[in-house]
Amino acid sequence: MPTSGVLAALAAAFCWTLASSLWRRLPTSLSAAQLNLVKNLLALALQLPLVLFGGWRVLPGAFALLLASGVVGIAVGDSLYFAALRRLGTRRTLTIEAAGPAITALAGVVFLAELPTQAQWLGLTLISLAVVVVAVQQPPRCGALPSPPGTQRMGLLLALAALLCGSGGALLSRAALLASDLTPLQSATVRLAAAAVVLLPLFRHLPAPRARPRLARSRWPLVLVATLLGTSAGIVLQQAALQALPGGLAVALLATAPVMALPLARLEGDRPGRAGWLAALLALAGVSLVVGLAGPLLAG
Repeated sequence: MPTSGVLAALAAAFCWTLASSLWRRLPTSLSAAQLNLVKNLLALALQLPLVLFGGWRVLPGAFALLLASGVVGIAVGDSLYFAALRRLGTRRTLTIEAAGPAITALAGVVFLAELPTQAQWLGLTLISLAVVVVAVQQPPRCGALPSPPGTQRMGLLLALAALLCGSGGALLSRAALLASDLTPLQSATVRLAAAAVVLLPLFRHLPAPRARPRLARSRWPLVLVATLLGTSAGIVLQQAALQALPGGLAVALLATAPVMALPLARLEGDRPGRAGWLAALLALAGVSLVVGLAGPLLAG
């Protein structure tokens, strides 16, 4: 197992955890999809100067896979993720994302005839139990008032849909990286560009400029830091992990974010309690089992 890939995946999970907490705290009237477009355009502006003059060696098929990965994983997946984040909070949303390894393994069974071992099935079961524990917990309160009825249910549906899109985007990206010589920075930029192009028409349906929802000037530093961490650094590190490791193994390591989110829970007024810590431990144990035995499964 390449150490560089493992470190890249864990670093990406850490960046996403911090960025998720920052996005959660950002007060804005922008919708989830509009906020997604803003951070993608900002990340593109930061990354394009670094990749425009580099050598590009990629086949049309691999390039198409990267474009599809950006649309599915970033344009659709991140928009759903932001919407879930506002309803569930950082810890709950990231814990549901921990089901990524299970989705990847099941996809391997269906499409690649890769049957998990008994230990791997145990790991997937533990991850699923962690998701169930989180799903039955009450959502964090917004100030002194409880969340509106149905908020948690909608948040769970959005988080699960984001999970499916994220897993699909990762698998498409992994296939593209195997078929090309692109660097992680180049592939991340292609994915962001595809997502931005798909989301760009959203601005045509907004009200007149003076009535358009916008971010206050004082909030732009927060947007910049969250974008640098979660979009630029996070996606580049994710691409590095997907390039160095099998897809299921990379996704499993990226799924350690819920454990990293526990110290941030109290900052959002979200007290994990015993159930929250139990869910995190179950997810960590499940991911550890998948990671420890995923190599032989995916190599077979």
